Amino acid sequence: MEETGSSHAVSGRKKQRVNKYAFACALLASTNSILLGYDIGVMSGASLFIQQTLKLTVTETEVLTGILNVMSLFGSLLSGKTSDLIGRRYTIILASGTFLIGALLMGLAPSFPFLLAGRMVAGIGVGYALMIGPVYVAELSPAMTRGLLSSFPEIFITVGILLGYIVNFSLTGVSPKYNWRIMLGLAGFPAIIVAIGVMSMPESPRWLVMNGKHDEAKRVLRKTSESDEEAETRLAEMEKAFEEAVGASANFRGQGVWKELLIKPSPAVRRILVAAIGINFFMQASGNDAVIYYTPQVLKAAGVMNKRLLMGINIVMGMSKTFFVLVSALFLDHYGRRPLLLLGTAGVAVSLFTLGVGSHFLTASHDKPAWVLAICVVSICAFLSFFSIGLGPITWVYSAEIFPMRLRAQGSSIAVSVNRVVSGVITMSFLTVAKKITFAGEFWLLSGIMVVATVFFYFVMPETKGRSLEQIQALFEKKGDDTSPKVDDS
Repeated sequence: MEETGSSHAVSGRKKQRVNKYAFACALLASTNSILLGYDIGVMSGASLFIQQTLKLTVTETEVLTGILNVMSLFGSLLSGKTSDLIGRRYTIILASGTFLIGALLMGLAPSFPFLLAGRMVAGIGVGYALMIGPVYVAELSPAMTRGLLSSFPEIFITVGILLGYIVNFSLTGVSPKYNWRIMLGLAGFPAIIVAIGVMSMPESPRWLVMNGKHDEAKRVLRKTSESDEEAETRLAEMEKAFEEAVGASANFRGQGVWKELLIKPSPAVRRILVAAIGINFFMQASGNDAVIYYTPQVLKAAGVMNKRLLMGINIVMGMSKTFFVLVSALFLDHYGRRPLLLLGTAGVAVSLFTLGVGSHFLTASHDKPAWVLAICVVSICAFLSFFSIGLGPITWVYSAEIFPMRLRAQGSSIAVSVNRVVSGVITMSFLTVAKKITFAGEFWLLSGIMVVATVFFYFVMPETKGRSLEQIQALFEKKGDDTSPKVDDS
């Protein structure tokens, strides 16, 4: 019944081989995530020049930086129902188009309110992209390589951050009146490319099954499987899971899902919600987005005043983050989700604690010793690296794969919405909190949160490596649960 079983029988020793068609589709669908990464990276440097040009206060800078994450909440909430209505593929296009409009508004902004409006629109597009990319890839991918392919969104976020850093560094010498406009406006080009490229992608086979398009789903599965026999087995599993969930309905549009998720969830669905919301909460409670956004301010407070040097340090951090997210992606299907998640989260806790120690010494010292500054830079690089090994890619993988088929899109949208709220709150309060308790105090607080996260993951997050999407829910069921096949798969 499980997809892994068919993989063992059909493909034997070739079970780990990545299907080229599925790889290409996952790559293209995940490219949307580069938009968020680019904004995070480029805004870390652009904010310095925006402050200088538009004379922004600390509060205005926090609001401008964090509003994108807050608005992405609405995109995330809307994306689940939207993708059930119009399909995964067209939702990806909608995400790109919305972000493109936001990027143009930001690049042409004549004032702070105009710039704020552009980031609000872009944020809605980001919210759509963050939910739909991982869901599409998870629904399309074979079980044995789903970890690798579903981690593509985080890879592209990281690549986008690095591109943003490089653009920051390249345009530092341009007049502050224009450089930040170019930095923000350039984000529109990837959005155009993604929107055009997605038109050649197939629809998710599971969405096609939920809408009665079984022949079309079979054609997609044949392209993403190693043999016709494997495609037939995967299709039969999907059809059985959906039929047990909703009967013979062939035109599913997401009706009744929120009730089953939030009002009358089964015990297994309740545990899935806790796991999905928990990992998304802790991903952003690590302070990752805020650390990336505000690293130049942190280093500036530590005594590094040369803007070009600040941008150069950002590039080094971006390269470190990119390398380790690639390492994680390559080993997710070999070592599994749990080991990398626990290693990464524990490493983040230690890195943040060390960064807090370094920041404390820099604040207390008048001469700003170079060795302490080096410890801070190394700690930030370690923080980003451990995040990229664990929480970064695995959050998107888990969020997309643990929900049952009928609940997947809207369940993921709830989890990602929590992700966006926490990111927005931390980003918009980071500098203010640092003023109250110092940067060192803030890093120690975040480190403590990551210790709690490590314990949470150890007890709550099961291993999903190599299992079909139709089988994963069994991992969240316990003896004595009052469940039935119909409730379990719905």
